[in-house]
Amino acid sequence: MRQFALVALFALTTLIGTSLCPAGVLAADALQIEVQEDVQYGTGAGEPLHLDIARPIGMDAAAPGLVLIHGGGWMMGNKRSYKELIQRCAEEGYVTVSVGYRLAPKHRFPSQVEDSKCAVRWLRAHADDLGLDPDRIGAMGHSAGAHLSMMLGTMDTEDGMEGEGGWSDQSSKVQAVVSYFGPVDLAVLPEKVDDLAAGDVINITAVRRILQAAVGGPAEEHQDVLKLNSPLSYVTPGDAPTLMFQGTKDVLVPYDQAFWMAKALTDAKIPGRVELILGAPHGFVNSENERTFEMAMDFFAEHLGSK
Repeated sequence: MRQFALVALFALTTLIGTSLCPAGVLAADALQIEVQEDVQYGTGAGEPLHLDIARPIGMDAAAPGLVLIHGGGWMMGNKRSYKELIQRCAEEGYVTVSVGYRLAPKHRFPSQVEDSKCAVRWLRAHADDLGLDPDRIGAMGHSAGAHLSMMLGTMDTEDGMEGEGGWSDQSSKVQAVVSYFGPVDLAVLPEKVDDLAAGDVINITAVRRILQAAVGGPAEEHQDVLKLNSPLSYVTPGDAPTLMFQGTKDVLVPYDQAFWMAKALTDAKIPGRVELILGAPHGFVNSENERTFEMAMDFFAEHLGSK
């Protein structure tokens, strides 16, 4: 069994894209792309929270928005991981942000959920300045970022975890989600799953350590917290359409989890689909990146509209 170094696999896989200057205005086909870094969107536990933003300018109508959330087991990674990807999404006609959020173990659940929600509220509060349509916002992430994206698509204001970051008059729910190998039920430990679909290799040690950092103790002693921080706990009719990409050789997120979410979405009559990538590990890095990116953009265009 691989050791805890596999936690690094929770860092997102950067999709293929073009290089991005640190800031400024870039030409992209018929669109001009404006990029800003380290924009403060709120506060968490008294700490400033920042995001990077890339947006098309000079469009005839308000654009849909995308919130990109990095992976890293809720304790690693940063918003710079999506440096190229936010530009590429902006080129597709979306006001796109890459969100920096508080990390474990210093900040436990639900800090990461609160910050992600705050970023969505900030976008809506600044919709006019950004040329954004506040009724058309999607979320996309890898691994832990996919988990947070699904929380944004399933949780309603009354479900809580809004935090005190700011913009409380705005909704934090998104209208479409794309998940790359994101966990949906954190309260189910791999060795407790009967007939584990992912098969012979699950890095239980890594999973336990990741969860322990997120909740501040052994997972078995914090099942209530883990359940409250699981997207599967909140699926109800009217939630965001969801597209899930999941590898069948993922050693951290068994693909059973994608099946559970698919069933819950089906029962709630929420549109979407699951794409199983046979033999793909957690954080797959290969030609699937380009294909799945195009599928993600098609999915967002279907449910949010595009340029």
